[in-house]
Amino acid sequence: MAEHDEFLPHKPGTKKQTHFTDFEGKTSFGMSVFNLSNAIMGSGILGLAFAMSNTGIILFIILLVFIAILSAYSIHLLLKSAGVVGIRAYEQLGNRAFGPPGKLLAGCIITVHNIGAMSSYLFIVKSELPLVIQAFLGRHENTGEWFLNGNYLIIIVSAFVILPLALMKQLGYLGYTSGFSLSCMVFFLISVIYKKFNIDCPLKDEHHNITSIADHYTTNDTDGFCDAKLFTINSQTAYTIPILAFAFVCHPEVLPIYTELRDATKKRMQTVANISIMAMFVMYLRAPRSGRRLCSDVSELLHTYSRVDPLDVLVLCVRLAVLVAVTLTVPVVLFPIRRALQQILFPEKPFHWARHIGIAVSLIFIVNLLVIFVPSIRDIFGIIGATSAPSLIFILPSIFYIRIVPEEQEPFRSRPKIQAACFAALGFIFMVMSLSFIITDWATGESRSGGGH
Repeated sequence: MAEHDEFLPHKPGTKKQTHFTDFEGKTSFGMSVFNLSNAIMGSGILGLAFAMSNTGIILFIILLVFIAILSAYSIHLLLKSAGVVGIRAYEQLGNRAFGPPGKLLAGCIITVHNIGAMSSYLFIVKSELPLVIQAFLGRHENTGEWFLNGNYLIIIVSAFVILPLALMKQLGYLGYTSGFSLSCMVFFLISVIYKKFNIDCPLKDEHHNITSIADHYTTNDTDGFCDAKLFTINSQTAYTIPILAFAFVCHPEVLPIYTELRDATKKRMQTVANISIMAMFVMYLRAPRSGRRLCSDVSELLHTYSRVDPLDVLVLCVRLAVLVAVTLTVPVVLFPIRRALQQILFPEKPFHWARHIGIAVSLIFIVNLLVIFVPSIRDIFGIIGATSAPSLIFILPSIFYIRIVPEEQEPFRSRPKIQAACFAALGFIFMVMSLSFIITDWATGESRSGGGH
């Protein structure tokens, strides 16, 4: 059946739902790829070295391929459900599938997940920007001035960079900044590969003791300390799957980007998603293998660089590039939160600039509070990745597909719906297991020295 045909026809006397065809998309294919890739890519790339060091190369690659394929499949389910009813909002799909409770659930999950993503991005700004300024001033130590205080700096960055971009009326306008953000991360990747062959491991510098570092994370065997193993399992492995799942979540941004895509069709948007996931897969696959050579016991690769030569020009450029990349990603992930809140709190209200600005300011304020008062970024990645990521990747797209696609087209016992049901069950199992591992890790008091993630 033609894509624009409805399986669930509009009933006379009821309010007509907004359709994809009611909005003339103006965003090009390339800009859509940039925006979705930017939504996928983020600070998760900095935690992948930690993930590889606690799974080994073979298991890491298997998990990465597995999560990438499942992410593409879940986007297929999401686009198929959206195409059936012509709804362009994730929350409205929940409303069509389960009524107001489904709408509230979808909106809450998107809000919690993207706030966690924004927090992780700004946490990097908080920890890295003072070091960049310190290096720019030629100082080897933080002397305590306000402009070297990460808490003040994230407030300034939020007010003068993130907020103006977040006030754009449409997500498509951020295509140029998303492209620049991706370019910065490509530069980061190239630099990591270059540093792989130019930095000794274990690190030798005047500020750190090699033996104490190796003892803290593994053993005194520094030969194996710097080489990635083919396969390994330990207490920190529990964090690996949530980190990988979080690294591929872009589902809240899919429908807004689909809406603004020029000449939008399901096939065209699926191609956008596939290209974006493949590009990020290649980047994710290469970065930790290079980062592992940089003694990835400290999963934040940028902090590893600072231990080598804080005043190195290339290191300074890499730090600046990552800061620019994650900062420009924050407005992209803010858009779905604002849309979700508007769908929940003001479902019948037309666009209004005061509400548009007020929600953005409130969200940025809340995220700043989280970043200032939450000391560990891995707590954000672990808990949110283990709950919201499975919901957005596995569970919600599957149950929406089962409920929305009519039985006249696909009976409940048809193979596509059985696959979707198994997909949802897999997500639920993954969520329970990940949370169980993490809670057990905390309860037993195991060493959590794997790094910021």
